[in-house]
Amino acid sequence: MSTLDELLAEGREQHIYSGAAWSVGGPQGPTDRGWTGTRSWDGQPLDGNDLWDLASLTKPIVGVAVMALVERGALGLDDTIGTHLQEYRHSDKANLTVRQLLTHTSGIPGQVPLYRDHPTRAQLLEAVRHLPLTAKPDTRVQYSSQGFIILGLVAEAATGQPLQDLVNQLVCTPLGMRRTLFHPAPEHREQAVATENCSWRRSMIVGQVHDENAAVLREPSGHAGLFSTLGDMELLATALADEGRGLLTPATAALMTAPHTDTLNLRRALAWQGQDEGGSPVGTAFGHRSYGHTGFTGTSLWIDPATQRYAVLLTNRVHPTRDGDKITGLRRAFHDAAARTAAHQPGPRVPTWAPR
Repeated sequence: MSTLDELLAEGREQHIYSGAAWSVGGPQGPTDRGWTGTRSWDGQPLDGNDLWDLASLTKPIVGVAVMALVERGALGLDDTIGTHLQEYRHSDKANLTVRQLLTHTSGIPGQVPLYRDHPTRAQLLEAVRHLPLTAKPDTRVQYSSQGFIILGLVAEAATGQPLQDLVNQLVCTPLGMRRTLFHPAPEHREQAVATENCSWRRSMIVGQVHDENAAVLREPSGHAGLFSTLGDMELLATALADEGRGLLTPATAALMTAPHTDTLNLRRALAWQGQDEGGSPVGTAFGHRSYGHTGFTGTSLWIDPATQRYAVLLTNRVHPTRDGDKITGLRRAFHDAAARTAAHQPGPRVPTWAPR
């Protein structure tokens, strides 16, 4: 049993989650991977093919698709919302840019539970449009799921294609990520890992999006809603560890993952979180130029370009309830252990794995 296996098995014993899966490696594949626990507290054991709700890990995956559109000239980082969305042309958000949405510097507030008062897609999108800005653009990093809802709409308007098709064409298909999708079909939900016993929906959420705003929107959204497997996340992680291989040119990948907000309160790249000086969700073991993202359901992906190492962690820490914050310490301990594991490896070995 590896150090990571022991650590994550202990997390289950502490009832932080019912199950966890992980992978650490580099451009050639994983050097340590596995899973522990069950899909729910009374459910089947994990088998490595489990379907996880990525939550906000959706954002950088959508961000990769947006950067692929930028690379192709279909969208510009300095394009404004009003250029692509007619309904925004006379709003306070008309002149906000794609770049500002990607870096969370638009001033659009986030973490707003709009679903409570706006129970249909049309109503919720209208509520997003009318949200007052709570910061002047480019003056503060302010995490905004609502900004990524708009970003998804902009990408669709710029291309005339649904967001799900864009993610498939520009991210999943090039890497062979066959099991990364919005809205799993009912026959696939038996492989899904349970999330929360939701008081709003009055049921245990399994194979349906945990994020309530995304649930109301129904159609794929830029901020949350993607499901994936450990194998697919390894494909994404190995590509990112290799300068965006198969997704973006090295120059575009470098632009996307470089810090863009170092004069502001938090370090952010384009759709990625940077390594903040204090309060980083992954601690300090990964390098100063590392980047990644976390998801509310207990997921994370982190890349250190200096060492070409990645770490993937998938858990259902909101099962059966979102109460509790022990995932914070466990996630940092995981990345500390992952960095030590990587330090004792001479380099990524030729993989013997194949995602299923």
